Amino acid sequence: MMQLAKRNLRSATVHFVLGLCLVPGRLSAQSTQTAAEGPFSDRTEGDFIIKDFHFNSGEVLPELRLHYVTLGTPHRNSSGQIDNAVLLLHSTGSDTTEFFDPDFSGPLYGAGQPLDLAKFYLIIPDSIGHGKSSSPSNGLRARFPHYGYEDMVAAQHQLVTEKLSITHLRLVLGLSMGGMHTWLWGERYPDMMDALFPISALPVETGGRNRLWRHLVVEMIRNDPEWKNGDYQQQPHCLIRLAPLVPIMTGNPARQYESYPTRAAADKWYDRTIELAAKHADANNTLYHYDASSDYNPAPDLEKIRAKLLLIAFADDQINSPEFTALDREMPRVKNGRFVIVPATKQSGGEGNNTVAELWQHYLAEVLSSSAQ
Repeated sequence: MMQLAKRNLRSATVHFVLGLCLVPGRLSAQSTQTAAEGPFSDRTEGDFIIKDFHFNSGEVLPELRLHYVTLGTPHRNSSGQIDNAVLLLHSTGSDTTEFFDPDFSGPLYGAGQPLDLAKFYLIIPDSIGHGKSSSPSNGLRARFPHYGYEDMVAAQHQLVTEKLSITHLRLVLGLSMGGMHTWLWGERYPDMMDALFPISALPVETGGRNRLWRHLVVEMIRNDPEWKNGDYQQQPHCLIRLAPLVPIMTGNPARQYESYPTRAAADKWYDRTIELAAKHADANNTLYHYDASSDYNPAPDLEKIRAKLLLIAFADDQINSPEFTALDREMPRVKNGRFVIVPATKQSGGEGNNTVAELWQHYLAEVLSSSAQ
């Protein structure tokens, strides 16, 4: 159990710390990517170029690039339409590699498992500002259009419908930020999917601790003289010092103490995290990642959701805690929706549970079965 707890914390550190600081093309996951992607050598990768993409801010990007990966084979029904597509949406600062993590792919992609690649066609995009998709670090820096979650979902929709010619999705599943995107998919395109499976994502605007720590990250970068309005030559030092904040905030405090119970052990983890961040940091990307959630608020439109929805929440999630009143207040408004609270165990890692599919795979199988047409 202790080893699994440490592995969960290490996984959270990789996904969240390097998500905080990652430069697209210099993947946090490249160290883990080779091992994780080994069984999926037949996957396809591509780039979708959207001409003159209009952001809600009023800004326009002449060419917006969305990178994506697909797994499995599309199946066409008698009408010639693809009917087995599943959209997977990653967390803040992460990318497509999150879904190749063995803790995620191992319990899900094999024969007879919930996302059996012999049955489903998986679509995994890098969201705007992430991975190999268009990002501030590609050259525009702080002159890159200021995107929000609504923009990210709109671009994902164009990828699915225009590039991949898919008019209906069997499932939309998202982790953390991707879970918030999943809520927006259900509201903006209510007839387009059979099921929605948001993980660690409340159906309300970001508030409380979630908003506070995001705002802290953004404001510390913006107010660092070394940031220079985004035109720095060396990464601002505040960014490197911020890196440990992410796994600290999103992890399980008890598991963190068990994994690093002494001052020396905790300091060693801190120093290693700082060293890792220093190699991959980009302040503009990070600022945009955490500022993007400012427009997220699905609460007014929850009644628009028609697909079967199952929200996965974790009892030890410090950011999207089920102790908040949001779930009891808002979930009754989702016609075909319900939520499950996964209890804390010695395996738990707070929001780091997102990619540990063995904790929730049976719920995914249930929602896929019950939403089958």
